[in-house]
Amino acid sequence: MNQIHYIKTVVNTADKNIEATLKLLSEYCTIPFISRYRKDQTGNLDEVQVEDIAKLSKQFEEIVKRKVAILKTIEEQGQLTPELKSKIQKSFDLQEIEDLYLPYKKKKKTRADVAREKGLEPLAQIIMAQNADNIDFLASNYINEQVENEDEALQGARDIIAEWINETIFVRKQLRRIYTKTALITTKVSKSKKEEESAQKFSHYFDWQESLSKTPPHRLLAMLRAEQEGIVRMKIEVDNEEAMAVIDEIIIKKQNETTPHLHLAVEDSFKRLLAPAISNEALLEAKVKADSNSIQVFANNLSQLLLAPPLGEKRILAIDPGFRSGCKIVCLDEKGDLMYNETIYPHAPQNETAMAMKKIKSMVNAYNIEAISIGNGTASRETEFFIKKIAFDKPVQVFVVSEAGASVYSASKIAREEFPNYDVTVRGSVSIGRRLSDPLAELVKIDPKSIGVGQYQHDVDQTKLKEELDNTVIRCVNSVGININTASKSLLSYVSGIGEKMAENIVTYRSENGPFEDRKQIKKVPRLGEKVFQQAAAFVRIHNGKNPLDNSAVHPEAYSIVEQMAKDLGLKTYELIANKEKIALLNPEKYTNETIGILGIKDILKELIKPGLDPRKAAKVFEFDPNVTSIKDLKQGMILPGIVNNITNFGCFVDVGIKESGLVHISQLKAGFVSDVNEVVKLHQHVQVKVVEVDEDRKRVQLTMVI
Repeated sequence: MNQIHYIKTVVNTADKNIEATLKLLSEYCTIPFISRYRKDQTGNLDEVQVEDIAKLSKQFEEIVKRKVAILKTIEEQGQLTPELKSKIQKSFDLQEIEDLYLPYKKKKKTRADVAREKGLEPLAQIIMAQNADNIDFLASNYINEQVENEDEALQGARDIIAEWINETIFVRKQLRRIYTKTALITTKVSKSKKEEESAQKFSHYFDWQESLSKTPPHRLLAMLRAEQEGIVRMKIEVDNEEAMAVIDEIIIKKQNETTPHLHLAVEDSFKRLLAPAISNEALLEAKVKADSNSIQVFANNLSQLLLAPPLGEKRILAIDPGFRSGCKIVCLDEKGDLMYNETIYPHAPQNETAMAMKKIKSMVNAYNIEAISIGNGTASRETEFFIKKIAFDKPVQVFVVSEAGASVYSASKIAREEFPNYDVTVRGSVSIGRRLSDPLAELVKIDPKSIGVGQYQHDVDQTKLKEELDNTVIRCVNSVGININTASKSLLSYVSGIGEKMAENIVTYRSENGPFEDRKQIKKVPRLGEKVFQQAAAFVRIHNGKNPLDNSAVHPEAYSIVEQMAKDLGLKTYELIANKEKIALLNPEKYTNETIGILGIKDILKELIKPGLDPRKAAKVFEFDPNVTSIKDLKQGMILPGIVNNITNFGCFVDVGIKESGLVHISQLKAGFVSDVNEVVKLHQHVQVKVVEVDEDRKRVQLTMVI
């Protein structure tokens, strides 16, 4: 199997498309660039397929590297036969490769090793051959200074046979099938932990049993966490008799005096060696699948959050609400720069409501505020009611936004660099305001794990989680495009081909030389060469620049094509842009070249119709039920407006304006079977829900979706 065939086991496309993609990747082209601007070479592969090819290529290389290391180790032991070498070279199943390597793997001294040192391997071979009679007499021939009697000789021989059985590839494969089909996961609560308050959230798993293959990812991760915290003991088990019968069938070919000894060796091999190893494998495989599933849910949620509707460039008054410590107010201009900050105390215990109203109204007028952004934490609803009582002199939109991660941002190095002269409370308020204006631009500054849209995020593989979340941020940033003259260093670092250091260089150049006037000027940034320019240029925008195409997703390499299109129609380039009727007259096939084929030309025409179009929808004001401010206000049967604020495999959580989010189980999303929650709802979607059950003691609310 070569690299192309290995990749094709997952990515269903022609060999030439995979070859072209691998070539582009080897030339340091980024996934966003390849999927958007090299469609004709890759056969229109999307970014997920290109990403899969990149991952599978890396996997293939790792398998090859592992095989080379294994072959070298076995060869150094002088045990590499042509047959074994061929088997290892032909296999690309890592599990099978490790099984082939198992007999030669360095390990601690085993019972079989001790038996071999006593000279009992020939006896084991006789029993394994199943051709001997009078085994006790044969065993007597192996009594020596280290072996006292026949029983000890036979036990040693069985220890060796048990190890051979454990190292038999077909035995391991058959057992894996049994575990895959029938393994049960069982938990038993630790008596010493049972009554602890911290253990109660895992009470469901105190004495639990279910099929491992049918255990949902969130449940498996919950049980693993409970085990890690010492609350439960967990086992992966199959029917021992069934498993040993399968091994018997493979190992025992005849019925004679060797049979009882082989039965005993099978039982010992299964219980002492195989069951612990295969059950660990089964659990690890289930954990890997659960991790992958949970990471994908997290990535989907993050993507929806980053691509949440922006309000746009508006003057915003942002409020980080609070009771005793007051409400922290900041006024931001259209670019998100801080113009003014203050603290007001409209709530108990100070109750300076009239004075606070006067100050807010004064700030709205003085700084020409167009919208108000209120964090959804403590005192959020009370602050929203307070703001809506103010009689402003002009229309002002009021939004409640998620403040998840704002405190993390406010204490971060990025926030300190942006606002060195302000404390964390002011920085947090600025974040609340900016995430209304442009959620993507603000949220990229925060570790995705702090944004609050994942589940069991600390229990999954952290390396894979970071990789997937980073890729998600990159996809989102490049799908939208960014204004290079206003983008922060954090946002720029996610642009195709740029990275952290180059982003810093761009910001430094911008601050020293003023805003960029056209895309060509980007090449003047220190250390930004042709390759970086090629990968990044089309993903940055220059508003009101010299060339109107600089504010579009048209790549600079295609500018001459667009200019020729305009010339053919007797127009200037700027006259062609957004001119749907004229664009419809163009023949795409006329403009193809070696680099840009028909797919690329069609993308250019589509972009010219709506240049620089933001794929995100516009932000909308949302109104919670004014009569519901705490869990005590909820009553069974109530129908309430809400916002989806988290999505899991088993349902979604909905904010109905109180501290506790309510759960809409997947079975309650709509009539009929639902396999994927994302098919029904999206993060931040405005919905109507009905209260099914309220548990004030456990702070849990069950909801059902109202269609």
